[in-house]
Amino acid sequence: MIACIPVTPSGQVDPRWGKAQRVAFATVTDGAVATWEELEVGWDVAHDEGSEGSHHARVARVLIEHGVEAVVANHMGPGMVRMLATMSIPVHLGAQGDARTAVLTAATGPDA
Repeated sequence: MIACIPVTPSGQVDPRWGKAQRVAFATVTDGAVATWEELEVGWDVAHDEGSEGSHHARVARVLIEHGVEAVVANHMGPGMVRMLATMSIPVHLGAQGDARTAVLTAATGPDA
């Protein structure tokens, strides 16, 4: 599974999904993080530039380009939840603390 999670420079879950500055793409295989790639997305600045739809399209493009199969986040707005549901990307909310641990919890938990 390839999961996307918003992260801080110190490796914690950034509570701002739609306004994240940076996200990580984690490949989880056999209950372990096999790969971890971080990307500066700048959604913290881009969020308020243009319409909600244009921002959602920006987010969707990043997820598609990286083959994301699940999103792990603290919370997100209902519009973003709907967009991800339309893309058939499961959303795991309530993540906090260490980002790698949060991804593993989402990947191996009861809702995985």
